[in-house]
Amino acid sequence: MDSPTRSEDGLLAGRQFRSRLLAWYDKNARALPWRASPDPYRVWVSEIMLQQTRVAAVIAHYHEFLRRFPTVEKLAAAREASVLAAWSGLGYYRRARMLHAAAKEVVRDHGGKLPVTSAGLRALPGIGRYTAAAIASIAFGEPLAVVDGNVGRVLERVSARRLSGENLWRAADELLDRNRPGDFNQAMMELGATVCTPRAPACLACPVIELCATRGEFARRTKTPRQRKREIHYALNRRDGKVFLVQRPRHASLMAGMWELPEVGGPNLAGDPWFAVSHSITVTDYTVHVWRLAAPVGVPGKWTRTDRLGRIALTGLARKILRRAETLVAPDAV
Repeated sequence: MDSPTRSEDGLLAGRQFRSRLLAWYDKNARALPWRASPDPYRVWVSEIMLQQTRVAAVIAHYHEFLRRFPTVEKLAAAREASVLAAWSGLGYYRRARMLHAAAKEVVRDHGGKLPVTSAGLRALPGIGRYTAAAIASIAFGEPLAVVDGNVGRVLERVSARRLSGENLWRAADELLDRNRPGDFNQAMMELGATVCTPRAPACLACPVIELCATRGEFARRTKTPRQRKREIHYALNRRDGKVFLVQRPRHASLMAGMWELPEVGGPNLAGDPWFAVSHSITVTDYTVHVWRLAAPVGVPGKWTRTDRLGRIALTGLARKILRRAETLVAPDAV
């Protein structure tokens, strides 16, 4: 009998990989709330939230967001300020604005139903190649692979090849289980997030270790940006059950139109701040000093009742400060 060809070996290895990975996922998948239902709207919301955000940080926001906006019609009809308030604490607020804009388009142009193909989904605001493939495969069973950091790491380690761009997407597509594309994509991401981690992968717990060419000994070429450090100072002024807030400019590149505490000059302040908190935004780590002071003269802002703070679009940092000061007393968006 002739020995198998390299092509046949590759097909066999692919079948074994898919079978073992899906069997592992069926038994070990984390019980994440968006996995409880394949409802396209819920899948969509979760995928937008998970962009550049850790799973643990998303879970509470996901529940509260769906409580406020349980359907795409509710989301489309909401004011942008309400959407941003529900999003507060997740960061990258452009995602919320694009989700809101897309919801309006879905209701107006698609009868409240998400497009069922990746191509149709990519026509909506805020949905790119990865997100479209994830929604289409999970919610509608379209046989499309996804590629994120976790998937890329798994593929490179399994194949012992440096992969990027279209080569990475092609490798993911070749391995995809076309009978269960949504589950397979989630299984690949789950494997990368929980077993095939960037550092110290748990290879002995890996369901496909026998099919892996490197067994963890393949560091991806990543260049971690150096974190900058900065100190900033904010005034927290409260009176008569209200707190003084200022609004970020509508044209600001970050968190446009959201509400925060007024910033004050640190070096010229006398005495000691009330307290300090740590906060990180992208590559900057902030030490945030909070002072019990009035805002500088001439700073435009408004007095907001503390029982309404949970309903307005606060920045994540403002929310953190107001919680620490025990000022955020209303039911909170997070």
